[in-house]
Amino acid sequence: MADSFLSIRDLTLHYGGSQILNGVDFDAAQGEVTCLMGTNGVGKTSLLKALAGTHPRSGGDYDLDGQSIGKLKAFDLARKGVAYVPQGREIFPFLTVQENLETGFACLPSGERKVKDEIFDLFPILKKFLQRRGGDLSGGQQQQLAIARALVSNPKVLLLDEPTEGIQPNVIQQIGGTIRILKERGNIAIVLVEQYLSFAYDLGDAFVVMERGAVKLSARKPELSLEKLTASTSL
Repeated sequence: MADSFLSIRDLTLHYGGSQILNGVDFDAAQGEVTCLMGTNGVGKTSLLKALAGTHPRSGGDYDLDGQSIGKLKAFDLARKGVAYVPQGREIFPFLTVQENLETGFACLPSGERKVKDEIFDLFPILKKFLQRRGGDLSGGQQQQLAIARALVSNPKVLLLDEPTEGIQPNVIQQIGGTIRILKERGNIAIVLVEQYLSFAYDLGDAFVVMERGAVKLSARKPELSLEKLTASTSL
């Protein structure tokens, strides 16, 4: 097992007076895919938002590469290398593909603000459609754009919330291939929330199953069959 790059302990999160996450422990290593599993409403997306800083955690410790990061806001976490691809993609529909990609520059020093060729190696369709508006792309192309925009920021942690949702099978395969390439490069910790169990199991190295805002099961792939994962997630 690789050393954890991202580590949280006893994380709690509230929305108003409601407690959504209750004492969550979670680790993710670079060069691995850590899958967050569980039925709808158990807190998976809320955990990603806490990790990304888009919703501040109520309590708990959060370390990146062995250093406590305190309670940083999303922009500051992005500068530290945490990139978030939310459910629903949230691309800018009236901006071109090129302009959408360039929004990933915000957290980078001025000398690093360039869309690298490797982005188009991973997503060649985007190079073809650079001047097309984001809203004119298909759902699968928009998802590729959302992931590419996150990668523009040169992340050390990539948070993916249901990247296969509403996507046609051939694009699901392409996205899976991209995640596999990123994993093999060994310099990004990938956290994947995914309802498509066979997709997640194929890519995953470690699995965290949540229930009612807490961790129900945490296991590495050799310890967990697809059948056991399916039973534990109650899907």
